Amino acid sequence: MMDAQTIARLYDYNFWADHRTMDSCATLTTEQLLQPVGGSFGSLRNTLAHIMDVEWLYLERWQGRVPPSLPKAEDYPDLGAIRARWKDVETNLTRYVGGLSNADLVRVVEFRNTKGILYRHPLWEMMQHLVNHGTYHRGQVATLLRMLGSSAQATDLIAFYRERSGQPTQ
Repeated sequence: MMDAQTIARLYDYNFWADHRTMDSCATLTTEQLLQPVGGSFGSLRNTLAHIMDVEWLYLERWQGRVPPSLPKAEDYPDLGAIRARWKDVETNLTRYVGGLSNADLVRVVEFRNTKGILYRHPLWEMMQHLVNHGTYHRGQVATLLRMLGSSAQATDLIAFYRERSGQPTQ
């Protein structure tokens, strides 16, 4: 089990990594962002939208709401639209995480996924999973950036810890 302080730190990392990932994409044109290059979601835009929208989806579940589906990636025509939406998602997640107690983390959350399958998990497991999910897909973004001739900033957890403690990150 994790405690509320550890979860808050993990989400600080997640937001830091999300920002670095978005900043890595800022040098691309909208055409590059939308270009089909493969991966799980076909393009950088679709992959970024997936990371962001799943963060939104899990927060909805934790608050007892059951969205029937994720928003469509096409709802975000460019990086500016993704950034604007992600800012709202992050603000709401930050507020939620900041209000958690250790007792909240052991609460079992019951929800149906977008396919209608029923799941039950302690909140802390779902919260840990969401950060891991973002890490997995940020790795895909790094690969897609390389395929487009660009590069990604490091988003490793140890880089976050080193930066926060004033150590060199390279």
